[in-house]
Formats: sequence, C-alpha cells, structure tokens
Amino acid sequence: MEKNAIKCCLNKGPGYKSPEDAIKNGGSEKFLFVTCPNTKDGEHDIIACVDVDPESETFTKVINYVQLPYENDEVHHSGWNTCSSCYDDSSLVRSHLIIPCLNSSRIYVINTKDPKKLKIDHIVEPEKLLPFNVSFLHTSHCLADGNIMISTLGDNDGNARGNFILLDGKTFEPKKTWIKENTMEPKFNYDFWYQPRQNVMISSEWGIPNAIKDGFKVEDVIDGKYGNKVHIFKWNEKEICQSIELPGPEGQIPLEVRFLHDPTKWHAFVGTALGSSIFHIYDNGNGEYNCRLAASINPVKVSGWAMDVMPPLVTDIIISMDDKYLYASCWLHGIIKQYDISDPFNFVLNSEIHISGSLHSETNVKILDEDYPQPNPTYIKGTKIEGGPQMLQLSLDGKRLYVSNSLYLKWDQQFYPDLASKGGNILKININEKSGKMTLDESFVVDLTDIDGSSYLPHEMRYPGGDCTSDIWL
Repeated sequence: MEKNAIKCCLNKGPGYKSPEDAIKNGGSEKFLFVTCPNTKDGEHDIIACVDVDPESETFTKVINYVQLPYENDEVHHSGWNTCSSCYDDSSLVRSHLIIPCLNSSRIYVINTKDPKKLKIDHIVEPEKLLPFNVSFLHTSHCLADGNIMISTLGDNDGNARGNFILLDGKTFEPKKTWIKENTMEPKFNYDFWYQPRQNVMISSEWGIPNAIKDGFKVEDVIDGKYGNKVHIFKWNEKEICQSIELPGPEGQIPLEVRFLHDPTKWHAFVGTALGSSIFHIYDNGNGEYNCRLAASINPVKVSGWAMDVMPPLVTDIIISMDDKYLYASCWLHGIIKQYDISDPFNFVLNSEIHISGSLHSETNVKILDEDYPQPNPTYIKGTKIEGGPQMLQLSLDGKRLYVSNSLYLKWDQQFYPDLASKGGNILKININEKSGKMTLDESFVVDLTDIDGSSYLPHEMRYPGGDCTSDIWL
C-alpha cells in the first residue's frame, strides 16, 4: 500500500469520503433514530431507536427511547455533531444527535454511541438563545469547521426573523448567529443546504412562527404570513447574494432544499408545500442563479373537505445518493412521486405509490375530477395507516425508502385528527434495483400508537452512520 493510502486510512474521520464511498461501503442500515412528538398536549416527546435489521428478533420494534424532560417541545428535525464534511479529521466522531425544537426553542444533544442506550448529554435552554433574538429552531447541519448550524425562523416574540445559530461542536453551547452583521436577513426561514466547493448556500421559507403554531389558515397565506422565496448566500462571506421569488401559486411555501450529493455539480431543488411543485435552481454561468419549475403536481377538485380544491402538499423531497432519483411526498393526496433527474433539466416521472392520505374511500371526501380514481386506504398487517406520506429517508444504496406520516402536531390535528390522537407509523418502500419502481413492503410497519402507554407521531429519521439528508461533501 502506498504511503498516501496508508495516511488516508489512518486519518479517516466521520462518514464517508464521497457519495460513491457511501453507496459502496455504507452497508445496510440497522437502526433508525426518530424524532417523535407526543400526541397529547402537556406530555413529553421522545427520541426513539427503531430496529430495522430484518435478521433481528426485534425487527420493526422501538427497542429504546429517551424521554425528554420538558413538555410541549415539538421535536422535529435532527442533525449530527459531525459528518462527512469532516471526513479528513480523525479526531472527530459522529456520536451525538442535535435535536432543535420548534415550539420550545430548546436544543437537546443525544448521545447515540450505543443505539440501544440513548441518553441526553446536554440541553441548551431557550433562555441561552435570548441574547441572539432567535427562536423556532428547525434544520441542523454540522460544518467542516467543527461548528453546528441551526436554522431559526423567529425572533424572541415569535415574529418572523430568518437567521442561523452556531453551536460549538465540543461544548454544544451557542456562540453567535451565522449571517454577517449589518447585512440583509431573510424575512422567513426554514431549511438550508450548503455546498462549500461552490461557495453557496440556499435557504427556504416556511412562515411566521406564531401563525404556524396557530394552525394553517388560507387567509394567512393571502396576508403574507408564509413565504415564497429562496435565498442564495455566498457561503464564505455569510451574506445573501440573491433572493428568488418562486413564481405563481406553484411557488407558495418552499420547504425542503436538496443539492445533488456530488459536490462538483451545481444543481439544487426545493419542494413547495402549498404550491405542490419542485423547482430547480442552477448557476447560469453569469454570476447569478436561475430557477425553473421542474415538476408540478395538480390539485384535485373535491367536496366534503376544508376547501373546494385539495393540493397534494409536497412536504418533503429526498435525492438518492447516486443523484439519479428525486422522491417527493404528497402528504394530503397520499402519494410519493419518484422522478428520474439524471438530466436535471428534464424531470421524468418514473414511479409513484399511494399511501392513505385524505382522498381514499374511507374518508368523507368526494373526488369531483372524473379522471382521478378514488384510491383505497392503506392497511399493513391489519393496521390502518392514518395520515399520508410525510418525511422520507432513503438507504445509502437506494433500495429502501422509509416513510413517516406526521408533519407538525397542530397541523396533524387539523388535517388528520385520527393520526393526531392515535399516533403514527413508519413504513418501508422497496426500490427495484434495475427499474427503480416502488413497491410497498407489506411486512414492515413500525407502530408508535402505544409505547409504554403513550402515543407518538414519528417525524424525521436518521441512520447512525449518516444518510441521504444528513451528510454534505466538501
């Protein structure tokens, strides 16, 4: 073995050297770490460890969880203390999940060294964020410099203020906000993804925290309480270089942002919830960035529902590690779409699958579009699946897609009251290695409706070694 190869092996840090390395050497996931809000007000959320090893006696079971000490936190998304962006630093270990909370603005640091014995190592109380005037915390990403960056949607009073808080990667204490002082901040914020090699970061917009907490109202969209822009930052300079208003009704409420995993390529995608579309953002070669509508999913005319037209509500998108497929969950229609994005300028719908939702035959909704057949509800192993497909997590080899069904407790209560009261599930979809076609695994269901007498709503899922939404390559 050459000296350089020996040095590379010895210096191996967290994660994988490249997306190709993750696909080849990542192996099959054995556990899922899942953020799980409690269904009941005034109760405690949990971070659960689910066994997804088909050879295990506890396959599909919650084998361990840590209960959080405070009430009404609303755990939502999660990130790592370090990831593949620090692959060359052998002193770093992926050992802690960072759990920002929406409602409480609290941050939990969960020790995951032993997946079967999760424990809380540190808590950042919301009072420690008051000097920074940030609240309603969402996306967490580890950075190559050892810090942890979390998107923040509000100010101390729950009004709209877009920024990011940096945590020290060793002490987990807040250090400062990320955006350069005395430069423009986005009015709204939500998700973000960065590509250091391209010196770029993109953020999206949800809405005003106080409005979100009060439940979804169409008039709030009309009154400008929700966003329709993406913001492009110069990564090294920490400042906005361009804001793009996503056009028309298709651009309303942009949520998840995903870049291609290959750090040499400049293609990003954002899914819009109310707009139920996917936009493609790319470098036009002239120092600015263009945005085009890559795919749009039509609403359905209905009766017996809150509105006369039901949008699909695209609430999550995820890209396979080989950058071939993009998956989009349509929470209200109960559909997952799979697009071949081998050519980012030519989306091709390759497969779709139905999982319950709000349009099936056991709801009170009547479909008025003649060319839209009413689907059946989804049952797995005798369990009726409430809600629709929401958060997605894909195996590193692209063969298994995990699906949870909760969005946000207050919105669950509005759109899926049975889900919000009973608790949720995690399902698995198998992906054909050759055709990419999706099939629902009828033998797999994770039940969170009764965990030691309490019911929970599964949201984001993580693998111990990194996954398709946690790791970024330099």
